[in-house]
Amino acid sequence: MKEYKVESFILYSKLSLDSKHILKDSTKKIQAILDEYAKDGWQLSSTDATNFGAAVYYYLYFERSI
Repeated sequence: MKEYKVESFILYSKLSLDSKHILKDSTKKIQAILDEYAKDGWQLSSTDATNFGAAVYYYLYFERSI
């Protein structure tokens, strides 16, 4: 039997000369979430992202056997 969980977060665009600032910030945030969930036996099963205006919405879907 499997147990499922979703983690979501939002990152906002900001004025910056670095055009990849959202990518860099999201990579750090996602890695921290992955590390935390892995400690409890969760595995990343899927991801999704969408943007709306100056925001990017990230969704990480986890599963683990119970």
